[in-house]
Amino acid sequence: MKENLNFLFEIPVKMMERAIKFYESVFNIKLSRKMLDFPTGSVDMASFPESDEQPGLNGALIHQPKTMVTPGDAMVYLNSRLNNIDQELARVVKEGGVILTPKTFVSKVIGYMATFIDSEGNKVSLLSKK
Repeated sequence: MKENLNFLFEIPVKMMERAIKFYESVFNIKLSRKMLDFPTGSVDMASFPESDEQPGLNGALIHQPKTMVTPGDAMVYLNSRLNNIDQELARVVKEGGVILTPKTFVSKVIGYMATFIDSEGNKVSLLSKK
């Protein structure tokens, strides 16, 4: 049996508490926060939920003061948990984000896409079938 490749994404943030509030509210999820120590320094990480019943991308918000990675360096495409991005886009605005590209039909295969700037200055796109 062939398996899909697993991917990981990291979204760099300036203020972890603000970023956690933004993503938990927009996607109605709970992030799991922990500190990791590496030779290059400590990393404050808040992981997105992962489940065997809901396969897909997994990743984390990261705050790493001693790195060259800064907000705006990542371009992330997230699938809508609702498979319809209207509610999530409304929460983006409510939480202080900015919609760059409103919900736009891309193709029958991809569906719809919208792009926003999150609370930390990162550009993020949402994808959905509806």
